[in-house]
This record gives sequence, C-alpha cells and structure tokens, in this order.
Amino acid sequence: MRQRRSLQAAFTGDGPAHGGLRTLWEGFAVGVANPKTIVFFAAVLPQFVDRERGHVVLQMLLLGLVFNAIAVVSDSVWGLAAATARTWFARSPRRLATVGGVGGLSMIGLGVTVAATGRAD
Repeated sequence: MRQRRSLQAAFTGDGPAHGGLRTLWEGFAVGVANPKTIVFFAAVLPQFVDRERGHVVLQMLLLGLVFNAIAVVSDSVWGLAAATARTWFARSPRRLATVGGVGGLSMIGLGVTVAATGRAD
C-alpha cells in the first residue's frame, strides 16, 4: 500500500521537489563513482585502440567521448518517452491504478512461476 501512495505522489507532485540541475548532478556522480563503469571502460576500450597509430590516450578519450555522446542521446530519448508516458498516465487516475494493479499481478505471477518451476533438489 505504501508503494501505491508513493506512486500517486510522484504523479501528483506531492513528493519532494528536485531541480533539474540537482538531478543531473546526482546522475553524473553516480555514473562516475560506479566501479562497474570504470571496469567496463578499462576492459572494453583497449581492445579498440591501435598502438601503431600512436596517441593511445587520445584514442581512448575519443572512444569514451563517442560512447558518452551515444549514451546521452539514448538516455534523452528514453527520458522524453518516459515524460510523455507519465503525462498520459497522469491524466487518468484509472490508468494509474491499472499500472499499479498490473505491476502487482506481474509480481504475483512471477512468484507463483518460480515456486512452481523451482529446482527439484
């Protein structure tokens, strides 16, 4: 029940207000401080660097910038799509209730499936 209230607060604006720059900064800090991101770049980028062409650091920086540019475009598209969906769902309390109900039924269905098809040992 608590989740339904927080979902409704998110759509009605009753929750805590965060500015756009603060949200952007928090996302940046999480991305930079995430050790999985560092490991990913350390493991993937060197495979695409050609030492014979020189400027290894510059090549890695360029690859990182290209990756980040693609990520910004992709995340922006997802953000715009989510904002559009949020507006559409917020127009009708029934739609919002349906989303909550479908989410709950999905979790129950997944739980029953896991319980019924669990490991035999």
